[in-house]
Amino acid sequence: MTLNFPLILVIAVAVTGFLALLDVVYFAPRRRAAIAQYEKEAVALNSEVRARLEKEPLLVEYGKSFFPVLAVVFVLRSFIVEPFQIPSGSMIPTLEVGDFILVNKFSYGIRLPVLDKKILEIDDPKRGDVMVFKYPEDTRINYIKRVVGLPGDTITYTADKRILVNGEPVAEHFLGDEPGSLGSAGLYTEQLGAEEHYIRKEARRRIEPEREWHVPADHYFMMGDNRDNSKDSRYWDDPSIPFELQGMVPDEYIVGKAFAIWLTWPNPKFSSLPSFSRVGLIH
Repeated sequence: MTLNFPLILVIAVAVTGFLALLDVVYFAPRRRAAIAQYEKEAVALNSEVRARLEKEPLLVEYGKSFFPVLAVVFVLRSFIVEPFQIPSGSMIPTLEVGDFILVNKFSYGIRLPVLDKKILEIDDPKRGDVMVFKYPEDTRINYIKRVVGLPGDTITYTADKRILVNGEPVAEHFLGDEPGSLGSAGLYTEQLGAEEHYIRKEARRRIEPEREWHVPADHYFMMGDNRDNSKDSRYWDDPSIPFELQGMVPDEYIVGKAFAIWLTWPNPKFSSLPSFSRVGLIH
């Protein structure tokens, strides 16, 4: 079972916030009144008695302690930035397994947590962005891929593994064989947007017929940089989704734009140490 962390966080903030508010409007006035009455009636003040009268109920104490921390985490995670760890190699060489990344939650608009309803338009995804989104075939899972097709585009993937956008080939340049691959995989630069990025292709994997997709309004076509080892828009085939939407990511499934690597800690964790060697912006 997949835990719904945003829902858990919302509930935790609501409960601790309610306890803190309850103390302000109910318990704290009662404590002050009890202390005032004690000081008025006592012949000799006893510090232990006063401390007992001042003591907050245990649940209220916990609520007041945790609420500010949870509230800050809630605001940061829901509206500003959210951390993720890369679990697979579908974005190699841009992202490695074990990379910890930061995702900008407001790049493409402000959304209500849990409901994921956009309440403020800011910008749209750009071709070439590395984007986190809910996997269309199971929205409990977050995926990360590169934006290839925008609404209205026609995307072609050729038998020789080239991308055409609206009939125009995407610029790419062969850099050389991947180190250690013995010629079985090559590294390339590709320019989908304003900046170049790296991609990886395997020489003897997935030689397929040319295919074409038309991207509907409010949808996006996504691909991994590890072109022959990525389950992306080319291969999603959910029979419950209309044919024209197969492989597409709807706008409401967008989580945010990945913009930085801040730590790398490959598996198995117990036999390796975290590293800052890959810290930097994501292109």
